[in-house]
Amino acid sequence: MSYQQQSSSSGGRTARRTFEFGRTHVVRPRGKHQATIVWLHGLGDNGSSLSQHLESLSLPNVKWICPTAPTRPVALLGGFPCTAWFDVREISEDSPDDWEGLDASAAHIANLLSTEPADVKVGVGGFSMGAATAIYSATCFALGKYANGSPYMINLRAVIGLSGWLPGSRSLRNKMEVSNDAARRASSLPMFLCHGTSQYFSYILLFQSLLQVIQF
Repeated sequence: MSYQQQSSSSGGRTARRTFEFGRTHVVRPRGKHQATIVWLHGLGDNGSSLSQHLESLSLPNVKWICPTAPTRPVALLGGFPCTAWFDVREISEDSPDDWEGLDASAAHIANLLSTEPADVKVGVGGFSMGAATAIYSATCFALGKYANGSPYMINLRAVIGLSGWLPGSRSLRNKMEVSNDAARRASSLPMFLCHGTSQYFSYILLFQSLLQVIQF
């Protein structure tokens, strides 16, 4: 699936940057469908490997959607192309932020959740860069819009981040502080953030975190 992001060039013209997302893998609920979680992989990974881990979790009422990020050059890796939800130069508050890439990925996630039944709780989570993208989606929910100003329409009910960070934290913090409505929406959104020492440990924490943020 592709996504086109508009941006203004130095000549005043509007350019279109296209993001080609990879294959999406879905793990169907084995019981009554009560929640849908979009789970995002880390840098260089894909949705297929995650779906295999999620199938083994004892959460029969959860549907898992595991998309694959676009393949793009990543500045952190010296321009080497790999699957990445956005471009990143360094994991730091001072690093330039790829707002176009972040918006494209957050919009892709929102599109995947937009067709879920109205009575099903929806959320987003991820590992490493996937966690960063999930947390960024939470700020879009709180602010009611993406960085480009387009409205964010998904009513998130849970956000989970394993070994992640918030891209553009300084800019987003300033926007949150001046909006009472954004602060109210943020306080109503259950979030579980943690760091683990191994992938296995992280998935155990994922299981525990879901039980805390999604009440069946």
